[in-house]
Amino acid sequence: MVTFLGFHGHVNNVMYVRYAETGRVNWSRNIALHHDPENSKEWSQLMGSTSVGYILKSIKVDFKFPMMFPDQISVYHKLSNEPPAPNDPNPRHFSNLHLDVLIMSEAKQRPAARCEEDVVLYDYRIAKKLNILPTWMLVQYRKLWEAQEVAKQANREKVKDIERRVRELEVGTWDREGAVESMGSAASS
Repeated sequence: MVTFLGFHGHVNNVMYVRYAETGRVNWSRNIALHHDPENSKEWSQLMGSTSVGYILKSIKVDFKFPMMFPDQISVYHKLSNEPPAPNDPNPRHFSNLHLDVLIMSEAKQRPAARCEEDVVLYDYRIAKKLNILPTWMLVQYRKLWEAQEVAKQANREKVKDIERRVRELEVGTWDREGAVESMGSAASS
């Protein structure tokens, strides 16, 4: 029997897969709500089994620490691979959706797990995997990828700025002539 809690009161490992799955559903709903309301019906149908839907082909979970109950989580998804442009002559190289997932423990304020999802689109009406993602979906995934890249570059610049300021502090304190390390209370022993 699968329970939410393991023997020592930690969250059962199978729950992390459920968290990732639920997070992917919410991710798709948010795309429909905030980025592509024109195709919101198609996005919502991805969660069902009457039209075209997501099917989890595989998932890899790297556990970072055992979460203890009670805890709150946040689940973040991002595209792992750059989607082709909608007019790409060979869109088949993107027939699967590869997602990176971060499951954050709010109580500990750190990652509880990282996941890699491989998701396919399945057409329930013809009982077959789709080999090409629909254009409306590729357009949105392309926009998301571009936003991810802009955010990645902005964050790299922030890190560079922090490193530059730390280096300035080091130069002004440690890297000057006559600088002596304070040994604190250890020096008086």
